[in-house]
Amino acid sequence: MLHLRAAGVSLVLDARGGVPCVIHWGADLGELDDLALAALADAVVPAVPPSSVDVPLRFSLWPGLAEGWSGRPALAGHRQGVPAPALRLVALGDSWVRAKSADDSLELTTELELTPEGVLRIRHRLTNLGDTDFELSGLNMLLPIPEQASELLDFTGLWAHEREPQRGSLRHGVWSRESRHGRPGHDDAFLMMAGEPGFGFRRGRVWATHLAWSGDKQIWAERSALGYGALGAGELLEPGEIRLGPGDSYETPWLIAVFSDSGIDGLSDRLHPWIRSRSPLRLPRPVVLNTWEAVYFDHDFSVLGRLVDAAASVGVERFVLDDGWFTGRRDDKRALGDWYVDSSVWPDGLHPLISRVVSAGMEFGLWVEPEMISPDSDLARAHPSWMLDSSLTWRWQRVLDLNNPDAFAFVRDRLAALLSEYPIAYLKWDHNRDVLTPGATHRQTHALYRLLSELRASFPNVEIESCASGGARIDLGILDLVDRFWTSDTNDPLDRQKIQRWTSVLIPPEYLGGHLGAGAAHVTGRSSALGFRLATALFGSAGIEWNLNAASPSELAVIAEWIAEYKRLRPLLHTGVVVRADAADPANEVHGVVSQDRSSAVFALVALGTPRSALPPPVRFPGLDPNRVYTVRPIGTPPKMVQDAAPAWLSVGSVTLPGRVLSELGLPSPLLAPEQAILLSVDAS
Repeated sequence: MLHLRAAGVSLVLDARGGVPCVIHWGADLGELDDLALAALADAVVPAVPPSSVDVPLRFSLWPGLAEGWSGRPALAGHRQGVPAPALRLVALGDSWVRAKSADDSLELTTELELTPEGVLRIRHRLTNLGDTDFELSGLNMLLPIPEQASELLDFTGLWAHEREPQRGSLRHGVWSRESRHGRPGHDDAFLMMAGEPGFGFRRGRVWATHLAWSGDKQIWAERSALGYGALGAGELLEPGEIRLGPGDSYETPWLIAVFSDSGIDGLSDRLHPWIRSRSPLRLPRPVVLNTWEAVYFDHDFSVLGRLVDAAASVGVERFVLDDGWFTGRRDDKRALGDWYVDSSVWPDGLHPLISRVVSAGMEFGLWVEPEMISPDSDLARAHPSWMLDSSLTWRWQRVLDLNNPDAFAFVRDRLAALLSEYPIAYLKWDHNRDVLTPGATHRQTHALYRLLSELRASFPNVEIESCASGGARIDLGILDLVDRFWTSDTNDPLDRQKIQRWTSVLIPPEYLGGHLGAGAAHVTGRSSALGFRLATALFGSAGIEWNLNAASPSELAVIAEWIAEYKRLRPLLHTGVVVRADAADPANEVHGVVSQDRSSAVFALVALGTPRSALPPPVRFPGLDPNRVYTVRPIGTPPKMVQDAAPAWLSVGSVTLPGRVLSELGLPSPLLAPEQAILLSVDAS
């Protein structure tokens, strides 16, 4: 028997038979000795129904036909056309289980870890012990879910509209989400949740899985008419993509599995502390100004110099030069791969600009897109074989074959040369297209991981942001190798509110870049009030994507005040507990961050549209200590209101009440105009 327990979660395996059976994954079952575990395992053996296998059907750690499981299997593959034989248990450790095939030609080892935060991690390693090749079709991780987990929530999306939630019932059959983008994609399922009907941010039991992998994948939920439900995931493999020679091994990505008995926020309450515990992320996160939506490809030193001065004057800490700095790059149709500073634009290299940035007290960052190559580039003309063989261009670019040792070395060495010549503190690492070459994703993803690892080893003080035409590559596989995600290419605050709300279920906010854009959003063209833009960008790794040379003195003053407030709040925003209230009216949302000791918090009441009634539901403040007394007061730029008189508590400027009252009863809502937000500080007396 194997019983893992941590932070209110249990995993129980019965490994007394031929294969280990998963008895339970979910709420903690308490302290169970060997006798109690054996009694539990014996007691939960199910009945044998008519017209079925003649032994009780149990959910194996490696479910497949050999155990009577007719759903999606854990292992699929063949040796010269003969399917993989059944597995049998051969060894059990404190955190691993090992099996061999009946003919001893395959060995499968499964690692299991339940972290102190209650996050379960599982991965398999398959080794070919035979003397001929074994072609692997799939190696997946599956976990059972109970019958109460009958409602699903996962995500879809488009460019600039990532993490769009979608919900539905889990009926008999398979709800499967497959990514064939060579990256997770804008429509990434992201985090698949199965919960009790009507589960929300603060209510209901929820089971969830995420595959920590940056390439093609499949993640699914299944309810079998045989009586079991399951969540499963694994790398999505093309035929022939993984062929194991004698002695070769294949290791799956980690499956990250989380249980919560307090809704979706309960998932974050486990994931965020676990991610933070294993990350060397530098705090505080610097305020960034990125030049893309300020100057695009128009790189002019005098213009950029004034932008440097404006950025420094409002308190920016990191200045990032985006696309357009390298040889021949005057638009997005050419020159990817020619990673040399363009002497026609920068005759003295980037030294004058960087000197101005550093002299102004800021770090310097640079945009790159190392995994791509333009057909119209010196590199492509010199090495056409370095392009992956898809004939389709995307944004007028192709994919560089990082599995080619020469191409890999060229990119690594060019980036190393830039990082050696210039004091670059940060790389914005972009990836602006899908990988559409069959069979290339597995090796391309592993080559990317190796490239990032080598650069980080050589330049440990350089931070890297994962940007994939916005948010198309946000996952826990690449998070081990990067320091920030570009959450989406849209800076429109109305879109960003929902994108950030859902992305932060999995990813802590300090990793999620959120920038203040211009009044008219670059992507949507929608105009937004400065206060709404500022309140939206506050909750994350904040920055600016706006030509401050065009801002008015009054706007610059407001931005400077906002940055000062952000710096004051950073310790809270980037270490606290993210909370979200369940919305009684979808037009109004409440979210916030509460300090770990629950002594302070900052909340945002956001009006996404027009409420359904003249008096919207009260503002409730989740996550506070019910037995402490708090003072609530507005901070930041005042929003536009549509009210003849403000609620009484807001009219006097603050209110002091117990946390239980603020969480359960709440406060009367101010009547915000659509697309407005009010920030509220909450501090214990």
